[in-house]
Amino acid sequence: MTNIILCGCGGRMGRAIIESVKDGCTIVAGVDVNASALSTGFPVYEKISDFPGKADVIVDFSHHSALPSLIEYAKATKTPIVLATTGHTDEELALIEESVNEIAIFRSGNFSLGINLLITLAKQAAKTLGTDFDVEIIEKHHNKKLDAPSGTALMIADAIASEREESEYVFDRHSERKARESKEIGLHSVRGGTIVGEHEAIFAGENEIVTISHSAASREIFATGALRAAIYLAKKEKGLYNMTDMIEGR
Repeated sequence: MTNIILCGCGGRMGRAIIESVKDGCTIVAGVDVNASALSTGFPVYEKISDFPGKADVIVDFSHHSALPSLIEYAKATKTPIVLATTGHTDEELALIEESVNEIAIFRSGNFSLGINLLITLAKQAAKTLGTDFDVEIIEKHHNKKLDAPSGTALMIADAIASEREESEYVFDRHSERKARESKEIGLHSVRGGTIVGEHEAIFAGENEIVTISHSAASREIFATGALRAAIYLAKKEKGLYNMTDMIEGR
């Protein structure tokens, strides 16, 4: 049995995690800024340091600004941590890179198996099509999402950029009136309603277009992936892990 501390248990994804817990893991404690207002089947604390017990792994679906306190606790207790938040600052990313020398960290901008297949296919498309095809990425999410572009869109862009000699991310086209350059990777964000998550990678060439897309119908797919990651990471030594590592059993 994998015992989990769930950070951000009162949020959309936190609730999805709670509803998706099955045999093999259990939530022993939650952490949330609205701890006093939540009713769950486990104790909830405002700060992770208030939890007096021990868990096998931390799953974080809170906010990227909580990272320093979570890392501090994880190091002190030698508890692996699954980072499912996005929008980390450069300083926070540096903290993650430094901390993998002491603890096991699993980081992904998206825990859907389908999205990770899309990323693999987009990378292969970039390798095959080259710079003769212009690349544009469109992502759509609900109107409560804070960061833009999404962490998943950036994962797709990074995978494509790894197969191109030179890439430049363009987030805002209205500020300059000029023709696009072949090195550009355009990223566009749509926010509205209750859209769970949609991502589309467009490769536009001379007289032909290749489109790779993924649409999430429920947050359950992300919750299931995060729980799989928690069970996987609880058995790992210090280091940095991702979805590819888990899928390939590394």
